[in-house]
Order: sequence, then structure tokens, then C-alpha cells
Amino acid sequence: MQIGKAGKATTSISTATHDAITVRNHDLVNELMGGVSFTEYFFLLTTGRRPTAEQTFFLDLLLVSIAEHGLVPTNQAARMTYAADPDFLQGAVAAGLLGCGKVILGTTEIAGQFLLETQNRIANSGEAVDDIIVELRDSGRRIPGFGHPLHKPVDPRAQRILNLAEERGVMGTYSKLAREVEDSVTRLWAKPLPMNVSFAIPAVLLDLEFPASVLKAIPILARTASLLAHLAEESETPIGFTLAHHAEKGISFDPGGGSE
Repeated sequence: MQIGKAGKATTSISTATHDAITVRNHDLVNELMGGVSFTEYFFLLTTGRRPTAEQTFFLDLLLVSIAEHGLVPTNQAARMTYAADPDFLQGAVAAGLLGCGKVILGTTEIAGQFLLETQNRIANSGEAVDDIIVELRDSGRRIPGFGHPLHKPVDPRAQRILNLAEERGVMGTYSKLAREVEDSVTRLWAKPLPMNVSFAIPAVLLDLEFPASVLKAIPILARTASLLAHLAEESETPIGFTLAHHAEKGISFDPGGGSE
């Protein structure tokens, strides 16, 4: 029994014979290997198109911007998993990636959708950005990609991304909209709420014609590199069990917890 709607039974990504591998209609061995960087290859794999110089530059920039941020929960989960079984590297990486939800890393995708929907409202109904922000504020809703527990009053990563977009002449509809939203939030929100890196990333990617459906792939790919670095360090300088020990020390037992 088939579950779900059937799609067309084809793939356009790659195929292989005994002596050749074709990826997005390019010869992997003779054309792509040694001919493109991994960033260019990722863009080609994802979109089916060879990236322009600016698409490559900014994809590189964005991957670097969000790959590493200290001992965040994703890295802690990976290191503790690796400590429990050092032979299970892929499982430790997976443990870290499973934490890439809407609170950590997943905001990039949600912020991208917000930008698309906001631009659609502006284009189709003539609404002002200020009105949209006031509506969110008054309804008690959050703005995805705004606020950060550490980076205040600004997230330097977000500012660097948008500043470079402007300097290099690629600031389009969505990067400009990001600046407009930032200005409205600064003026209209009750307390300081900085734009964070997860709002700047989709703004630039959408301007550079990266598919909206794959926005979340950027932080996931970037964080995979960081997880592997943490696990390499964990193999030499183990702190996974130390992290677990400090969790036990830092959390007190409440015998009445959960009781009515």
C-alpha cells in the first residue's frame, strides 16, 4: 500500500555507470573534481545551476557566519553522545543535528517565510512595514530572526552580512526589506530586539535566487562542519562527561515536582 501522494519517479541530481558519474549534467571526475569548490558544488547540487561569483561569495560567507557559536546545545549533545560511544561518530553528529529546530538554527527557514509573506502583503495590499510590525507586537507574537540572548544591542554577524550585501551591490528586495523591518522593530518594539544572523541569512539568499524550500539547509550544513570539529576535539580533549556532570550539579532534585 502506497502512503502519501506519488511524485514523478525521476531524479535530476545524478546517475552513474561503470566508468562515469554525472552530477547535474556535469562530469564529476573530469569537470567538477578540481574544477569547483565545495560551496559551488553544494549550490549546483541544490539548485541545478552553477553559481555566479556573488552567489558563491555570499554562500561561503553565510556558511562561515553560522557554523560555530561555542558550546551551544547542539554541540553539547554531540559531545556527550560521542563520550558515551566514541565508535559512533555519525550518531554523535546526528545527535547534534536533531537539535536544529525552530529555537536553534531552524529560525532561518521561518524568517525566510516571514520575509516572503511580508513582501507579498506589501506588494498585494499596499500594507506598510510599520503596520505589520505593530500587528505582531500587539498580538504578542514573535518576529522570527529577532532577539538574541548574547548579542545586544546588535548581532555583529547580521550587520556584517547586510553591510557586505550593500557594498557588493547585491542588496535586493529582501535585504532591503530586512533593513526596513529592523528599523520598524527598533522604533516600535517595547524593548530592544536586535536582528540576528538568522534573519540576515535568508534575506541575502532570497535576493541571490536560492530556493526558499532549502533555506534551512544552510545552517544544517554549516553546523555539521562545526559538530565534526567539536567531535575531533572531543576525541583528544574529552569534556562530554564533564558537561553531563555539571548538568547534574547544576540541576537540583525537586521531590514535589509534577505533583498537584
